[in-house]
Amino acid sequence: MSAPSTSFFEGWTPTVDVREDKDKYIVKAELPGMKKDEIEVTLDGNMLTIYGERKQEQEKKERASYRSERFFGRFQRTVTLPAELQNDKIEGSYKNGLLTITLPKAESAKPKQIQVKT
Repeated sequence: MSAPSTSFFEGWTPTVDVREDKDKYIVKAELPGMKKDEIEVTLDGNMLTIYGERKQEQEKKERASYRSERFFGRFQRTVTLPAELQNDKIEGSYKNGLLTITLPKAESAKPKQIQVKT
């Protein structure tokens, strides 16, 4: 469901959840410690791409690291969605390190109930 990152965007990759219901897809990406203006989201056809860069904090004091497990640097995460979308109705929000993008399905992509006659 997702494309691998290219060598240009090596570093870390945020975790992503994709939920689907009959009317929409909801994509959630964990981007802790980032600011809204450090994140870019694009949609090309049915490919949703999240770009960004998490910068390392600069400490003024000279101090050696004892242990560092957090990732920094540029990232790109692409999710391919299997249905046509209503591009003019897509919404995004970012709160407490969680990016949420709601992508409504186009009417032609929604399931149709078929009336069976006897």
